[in-house]
Amino acid sequence: MRLFFHGGCGDSCCLRIQDLCIQIGGSVILKDVNFYVHCGEMVALIGPNGAGKSTLLKAILGHQDYDGVIAFSTPGQRERKPRIGYVPQSPTFDPGDPLSVADLFACCMSRRPNFLGISKAMREKILDCLDRVHATDLVDKRVGTLSGGELQRVLLALALEPLPNILILDEPLSGVDVEGMGTLMDMLDEIRKTYDLSILMITHDFSTLERYADQVVLIDHAVLKQGTPAEVLQSEEFRCAFHMRGGDQE
Repeated sequence: MRLFFHGGCGDSCCLRIQDLCIQIGGSVILKDVNFYVHCGEMVALIGPNGAGKSTLLKAILGHQDYDGVIAFSTPGQRERKPRIGYVPQSPTFDPGDPLSVADLFACCMSRRPNFLGISKAMREKILDCLDRVHATDLVDKRVGTLSGGELQRVLLALALEPLPNILILDEPLSGVDVEGMGTLMDMLDEIRKTYDLSILMITHDFSTLERYADQVVLIDHAVLKQGTPAEVLQSEEFRCAFHMRGGDQE
């Protein structure tokens, strides 16, 4: 397994996956995966269930052994590990749990025991984090009572502190209603442009891809197709992967 970090972006990429293979318990999960995520791009990983998408994210995050190359390039830095922000897929919280959004942030960002209360300085920092996703009004809400879209915004705010070089999202639209999907995707687009970061996300919602994604990577244990959203979504590989005929899923 080789993991490289290079300084200066130039014509190189923020993330390069080369000849990546993953085998678990004798089963080949991913084989010969190759693709790039360039600085400032939003790249969508799509594929049927069990295709190995989440396993690929685990490898990038350093939580899964692999063969091949995962190489990072961070603008203006040399020999330093890039900051990676990560939002997992739809964690659940007990609606009866008294944990507030402010409490959640304080637990993640401070060594001070929560039962001692949140200092004024910490609360201001939490509000600054939530302001990045236009969610300061959620600071005192209980986490277990948040809607799907509200929870994603809170988790996104956590992932943006400190500001990462690349943001990795595992199905950020899961549990979000149709109206909320557009709002969340607009926010992700705003964030990557405002903070000049790259986004790699798994999604099963294809309706947003042509508007927001720079490139799409179709995976089913290997890369079947990659290119612009139109190139991938209109391809024979896409239709075969999702068992579609004439635009309808079988």
